Amino acid sequence: MFKLSLLSLLFCLNAHAELRATGDLGVVIERAKGSALIINTSKQKTLAKIEALGDLSHASVVFSRDQRYAFVFGRDGGLSKIDLLQDKVAKRIIQAGNSIGGAISQDGQLIAVSNYTPGGVKIFSAETLELIADIPAQYGDNQLSKVVGLVDAPGQRFVFSLFDANEVWIVDVKKPTTPVIQKFKNIGKQPYDALLTPDGRYYIAGLFGERGLALLDLWNPEAGVKRILPDYGKDDEKLPVYKMPHLEGWAVAGDFMLIPAIGQHEVLVIDTRQWTLVKRIPVIGQPVFVMARPDGRQIWVNFAFPDNQNLQIIDAKDFKIVKSLIPGKAVLHMEFTPRGEQVWVSVRDDNQVIIYDTENHAELKRLSAEKPSGIFFSSRAHKTGL
Repeated sequence: MFKLSLLSLLFCLNAHAELRATGDLGVVIERAKGSALIINTSKQKTLAKIEALGDLSHASVVFSRDQRYAFVFGRDGGLSKIDLLQDKVAKRIIQAGNSIGGAISQDGQLIAVSNYTPGGVKIFSAETLELIADIPAQYGDNQLSKVVGLVDAPGQRFVFSLFDANEVWIVDVKKPTTPVIQKFKNIGKQPYDALLTPDGRYYIAGLFGERGLALLDLWNPEAGVKRILPDYGKDDEKLPVYKMPHLEGWAVAGDFMLIPAIGQHEVLVIDTRQWTLVKRIPVIGQPVFVMARPDGRQIWVNFAFPDNQNLQIIDAKDFKIVKSLIPGKAVLHMEFTPRGEQVWVSVRDDNQVIIYDTENHAELKRLSAEKPSGIFFSSRAHKTGL
């Protein structure tokens, strides 16, 4: 009788347990607290808080192929593997002194981390976080460069830039314990970030030390790095840069790419067929993120201080601003739901995440978060370069 009652109880508990799929999950970084919220985009709610993740002042996240795990890269060199189904840290290691991001390989087996201190890239097993390869970013007289713009690329490769060395490296990790490195030197002064086009073909690094961008065709790497837009803004007044713009959240709409202009109140429109500048769109401040809705029709832009309470929306049909919003104090990041019907916006100094309808730009809901910054949805697991 007792055994039957116990079995019945266990059955009832299991029957009422919440089943959770992974396709509509995501992570919101709480940068000041070293914590992250697990959220559900379909239900528009917070599911759990994961704490003790270290310094998340410049955190980024990638996801396992099955979307169960989120890998969080912390500024303190921490690499944390979060189980999104069990609401816990599966494993955490400190792998460097100062880290700014990472990527997951094409086959989902490897995690690469880009480091400032010591400069280089470390590659880990996605399953165990065991170190597989250590690639120091050496240049010159045994100097180490800060690594930026790390992305995954087709062909089981990682691509990244060396800020201090003015180089781009391709690392083939088909044999991860013996990676093959291809180096491209003198690509331009101080590459500060980079993007990979959605098709995985072009790697484009922004240059902080001079005008223009550096472009590498991964289908034809033997052609070397090409400089594009070298004369952009050469006669413009140089303004102080309050926050470095980000390229990794690319905005590609059809045959055009939109990127933030460094230190200028402009978004640049580039024709990707000829890699020429076709338009400069005046905006309210210095853009930080320029991100396209999944269908490419809208481009959402946020800004550096002192204009970081604003959002502006560009219509890709004619590249004109169609809407300006003021979500609140310190808008830091945006993330579109997989099919683009919503965009989630972090407003750090108001301790809010605001959800907007992208069709009519109406506010749908607010979620509480402590100093939120990056927002990352599990749909990224199936996108190259993110």
